[in-house]
Amino acid sequence: MINVGITKIYQNNQTVIPSIIRKEFNITKDTLVEWNINGDDMVILTFRSKKPKISDLAGLGKGKSNEKTNAVDLKRGLYR
Repeated sequence: MINVGITKIYQNNQTVIPSIIRKEFNITKDTLVEWNINGDDMVILTFRSKKPKISDLAGLGKGKSNEKTNAVDLKRGLYR
C-alpha cells in the first residue's frame, strides 16, 4: 500500500481528497465517493461519476408486472 497523504476532518465532518488522488482518478466536484468497509475493518473508497452508466441501469425495470414501483426508490438505487 502506498501512503499518498494524511487529511483531517474539518467542521461539519468534511475532509479533503489529496490532489494526487484527484488527478489520478479524474475526481471533480460532481464525483460521488462511495465508502465501504471490508471484512478486515479497512475502509475502501470508490469514485464514480454522478451520471449512471448504461450497465448500472440494466435490470432496474425487472420485476413482476403487477408490482408497484416508486420512481424515487428506483433513482436512489442508481447511486448505491
